[in-house]
Amino acid sequence: MKRAFALLLLLLFVATSSKGGGLQIVKIDTDHQSFVFSAASGKPLMFRYWGARLSEEDAGAILSACGREKSWELYPAYGGALYTNPALTLVHADGQLTTELVFSSCHSRQLDENRTETIIVLQDKVLPLTVELRFTAFRQQDIVMQSVTVRNREQGPVIVRQIASAFFSLKAMSYYLTHFHGSSNAEMWLKEELLTPGIKTIDSKKGVRTTHNENSCFIVSVNGPAKEDDGEVYGGALAWSGNFESSFQLDDFNMLQIRCGLNPFCSEIRLLPGESFTTPEAVVGYSDRGKGQLTRNFHRWARRYALAHGDRYRSVALNNWEGTHWNFNEKDLREIIDKAAEIGCELFILDDGWFGGKYPRNDATAGLGDWQVNAAKLPGGLQSIAGYAAAKGLRFGIWIEPEMVNPHSELAQEHSEWIVRSGEREIPTLRHQWILDLCNPDVQDFIFGVFDDLLSSAPGISYVKWDANRHVNNVGSTYLPADEQSRFWVDYTRGLYNVYERIRSKYPDIEIQACASGGGRVDFGSLPFHDEIWTSDNTNAIDRIFIQWGTNLFFPTMAMAAHVSAAPNRQTGMSLPLKFRCDVAMSGRMGIELDPRKLAREEIACLQDAVAAYKTIRPVVQHGDLYRLVSPYDESGWAALNYVSETKERCVLFAFSTALHTRTRLTLRLKGLDPAGYYKITEQNRQKGKTGCHAEGQTLSGDYLMKCGVGFDLAKPFESCVLLLERQDR
Repeated sequence: MKRAFALLLLLLFVATSSKGGGLQIVKIDTDHQSFVFSAASGKPLMFRYWGARLSEEDAGAILSACGREKSWELYPAYGGALYTNPALTLVHADGQLTTELVFSSCHSRQLDENRTETIIVLQDKVLPLTVELRFTAFRQQDIVMQSVTVRNREQGPVIVRQIASAFFSLKAMSYYLTHFHGSSNAEMWLKEELLTPGIKTIDSKKGVRTTHNENSCFIVSVNGPAKEDDGEVYGGALAWSGNFESSFQLDDFNMLQIRCGLNPFCSEIRLLPGESFTTPEAVVGYSDRGKGQLTRNFHRWARRYALAHGDRYRSVALNNWEGTHWNFNEKDLREIIDKAAEIGCELFILDDGWFGGKYPRNDATAGLGDWQVNAAKLPGGLQSIAGYAAAKGLRFGIWIEPEMVNPHSELAQEHSEWIVRSGEREIPTLRHQWILDLCNPDVQDFIFGVFDDLLSSAPGISYVKWDANRHVNNVGSTYLPADEQSRFWVDYTRGLYNVYERIRSKYPDIEIQACASGGGRVDFGSLPFHDEIWTSDNTNAIDRIFIQWGTNLFFPTMAMAAHVSAAPNRQTGMSLPLKFRCDVAMSGRMGIELDPRKLAREEIACLQDAVAAYKTIRPVVQHGDLYRLVSPYDESGWAALNYVSETKERCVLFAFSTALHTRTRLTLRLKGLDPAGYYKITEQNRQKGKTGCHAEGQTLSGDYLMKCGVGFDLAKPFESCVLLLERQDR
C-alpha cells in the first residue's frame, strides 16, 4: 500500500527538472489529463500545457520542444508586459495599480487515494503581497478544482478590483464555445458558437437566481464543433451561487485565454493589513473522447464530492403546487396523499401557502417571512399532515422561502433594518417581495431558526424545498459599513453558505431541494448542500427534453427533479400524451406535480405503471453513466439517450419523437455496453396493445446493439419508448 501511495504521489506531484537557472516543471495529473507549468524563482509562472495525460519525460520536453512558442502566465496580474485580460487587478496600499507576480514556492500533499492538493505561491516583485493558487486533482474522475487566495502583507489596505478563480490558455486552430442561456421557464438551453477575435463574456449580476439566464458552465471544443464521442473538449464551471463572470479572449496570436471567477461588477474587496481573500473554486476537466466523456466525469465527481447524499436513491415525489396552488385545506391534502399513495409515490411535498399569522399566505402578496402554521387551513398543524402521510407510507416534505419577505408581513414591519435597501431610496418589489440581508449575522440566525424551528415542531419532515423567487436590485446593506457596501455581492452568498453549513451540521440526513423560481441555482456552489435541483418551473414535457438535455451536460441525473404535470400544461397550454409526459420525467428524478383527484381512472393506472417502471430502472438512471445518442438540438425530430450501470449489467434507453416522421424511422446504436455480453430487451411503461421497439423481448449481444442497433416505431409527435436491457448468462 505504501508503495502504491508513493507511486501515485510521483505521478500526481510536482516533477522538477534540472534545466538551467533552477527551472521547474510543475505537473498536475489525473488519470487521463495533465496540467504543465514552468517555474523559476523570481520569474513569472508560465502556463505550458493542458490536455491528455503526459509522461514525466514528455512534460519535461515541453520547454525544449516548444520553448520558442508564445505562452502566457498561468495567473497574469495587471502589470508588466501584459497583453491579455488580467486574472487579477489590485490597488496597492501606496496607490500602485500594477502587480507583477513571480514564482516563490510549490508544495503538494496527498489528501487520500484519489485526491492530491498542490499549492503554488506567487509574490509581487516589489511589494509584500502573495497570491496562492490551490489545485485539487481528483484522479479517477479527471476533475481539477482551483481557487486563489490573496494575502495582504503591506502596511495599508489593498483593494481587490478583479480576481479570477482560474485562468487558462489554449493553443489550437479554432475554438467553439458551448454555453447556456434562457430565462424563467426556459433555463439551460444550449448555444454553440465559433469564437472570433475579441472577448466573449458570459456573466450574471443578479446576486440571487444567478443561473436563470446564464450559467457559469461552459465547454470549449478545439478545431471543430464539440462532438459527443471524440475530439478534444475542455469544460468548466464556477462553484458559486452569486455573481459570476467567464470570459473567452481570442488574441492576435490565435490563442484563447479562459478566465472564470467572481463578477467584478460593484464588488471591490478591501483587505486590511494581514487580511486575505479566497475565491470560490473553479471546477474544470478535459476529455479527448468528446463531451460525452466530459459529462460522465462531471457526473461521477458530483455524485461523490459535490452533491448531498450522492450515494442514495431519490424518492418518487408528489408536489401539490400546480395542483392546488395556495388553495387547499387539511381535507384536500389528506385526499391528495391518499391518491399519491395509490399511485405509488414515496414522498409528499406541501408547497407554498401553509403559513402566515396576521397576514395569511393565501396568495403571493402577503405572509412571506411569518413562518407560523396557518391554523385556518391546517388546524392540526404540520405534524398532523406529516403523520397522515407516514400512515399512508409516504415521507413528508415542506416548502420554504426564508431569504425573502413580503412587505405585508410582521417580519418586514418589525425588522426593516434586515431588508436589502439602498440608503433612503424606495425599496423596489419583485414578485411582491423584498430580500433579506444575509450579510447580517442576525439575518443568518433568523433563517437558520426558520429551518430549525420548522423541523423541531414537525419531526415528520424529512424533505425541504428551499425556494428563492427574486434577484437583488438597488443593492445596499444597513449592516455593512458605508465604505464596505461593495462587499455585499460576496458576503450575501457567503452568509447563505454559512446558514447551509449550520443546517447540514445539525440535520445531516435531511433532504433539501435547491429551487430559485425554477433553475436559478443550478450551480456547483449550492449543490453540495442539496440533494437535488428544481430544474425549471416549466414542466411541459417537450420543453423539458431540451432543458434537461442542457442541465445534464454537467449536473447528474439523480439531482435533476423532473415532474409529470397536468394537461393542458400550466406554462404552455399544450396537451401532451400522459405516457410521453411520464417517460420524459422518468429520464430524470421522477415526480408528479398535479392534483391526482382530478384524474380519470385510466390516468391513475397509467401513473401507477410509470411509477412502478421507474422504481425498476431507478438505480441505473440515477447512478449509471449517461450516453447521449440523438440530440433534440439536431432538428431530426428525435431525442434519445441511454444510461449504463457501473458493472454494465443493466442499461436503460429513452427515445422520444418530437415531430412527425412520414417515412423515416429511428434506429439507435447504443453506447457503453459490454460488447461480449448479451442483453435481454424489455420495454418499460409500455402502452397497452402496442410496442415502440422492434427488438422487444429479444436477447442480443452488446456488440450487435452498439454496431447495428435497434429500430423504433416512433413516427408521430410525442411518441416515446423506454427500454430496460439486462445482461443474461449464456
